Amino acid sequence: MAITKPNIKAIQEVLLTDMQRRIFKQYNARKDEFKLTDEDYDVVQSALVDDILHVNNMQDINDLLVEYNDLFTSYDELLVPTIDGTLDYIVGLLVESCKSNVKPV
Repeated sequence: MAITKPNIKAIQEVLLTDMQRRIFKQYNARKDEFKLTDEDYDVVQSALVDDILHVNNMQDINDLLVEYNDLFTSYDELLVPTIDGTLDYIVGLLVESCKSNVKPV
């Protein structure tokens, strides 16, 4: 499915925010167990940013989520690597983004 440039930019932004949050959470949970350093964290973050900036369509997004599926922990989030799950995940991120950008009257 082709996605227009303005829309893919919006998707990349919400995807990056959510995935960075997940990596940070995982890093904090595992840093003592695996002796992870800040450099390890920076390398993963850099790779993530590069990967997200190269997504152009739903297949790319699905491939990315399959690659980073270890960041998803609950049963519902395990459905993300499916095409339907990927679409639902992205729509959910966009809806949450819209909700947080709405200012009360």
